[in-house]
Amino acid sequence: MTRYRLATKPYLPYPGERLSRRKGLGGEFFELRPYAPGDEVRRVHWRAYAKTGRLYTRVETAPERGRFRLFLDESKSMGLHGKGAYAERVAGLLLGIARQEDPLARLERGRPQDLRPGRGTLVLLTDGLDPLPWARVLPRRVVLVQILSPLELSPPLEEALLQDVETGESLPVDREAVRAYQEALAAHLRALRLLALLRGRYTLLKVGEPPLPALLRQGVLEPL
Repeated sequence: MTRYRLATKPYLPYPGERLSRRKGLGGEFFELRPYAPGDEVRRVHWRAYAKTGRLYTRVETAPERGRFRLFLDESKSMGLHGKGAYAERVAGLLLGIARQEDPLARLERGRPQDLRPGRGTLVLLTDGLDPLPWARVLPRRVVLVQILSPLELSPPLEEALLQDVETGESLPVDREAVRAYQEALAAHLRALRLLALLRGRYTLLKVGEPPLPALLRQGVLEPL
């Protein structure tokens, strides 16, 4: 049976981001040091030897066990179009995967405004239609799982009277308003994706689609 893990390394890393100070095997490149008797031959940096005629050993950062907390957005907008039930299903899948690496991983619930600072990687499941507190409380590592319905992504081009479930405000729309909404939504999705990729990973899931293939395809999950 295939096992998976959450990919948390930023897709677009910050300039000058530091690696772990701990040395070990199986992580990322840390430094080269002169070869010493007893070093594994497979760790010899043969390219450096070809250039200098001296043996060097490749030292890597020690892989660190991840720490995770999941947060499920329970804003009123998540109750529309089956987003809430679908998000519960995705949260259960991701929590099970996170606990393979971090047995203490937990699932929190509330509104994005209710988020509090915490340690480890935050896996945020939301429709992203409320302002997200990027600068205030979101940690350096974030996996943003945005969940929208097909109807929200491609609304019909017809006149309608919409009601905001958060504020109760009614708004009449026509074809032009729908097109303007689609353009604004596309810009909003691009901005969220960029912010998320600077801190970790991003995926957009559509209600009803099988989540596992989409999470793998968009780089949030990777096979072990």
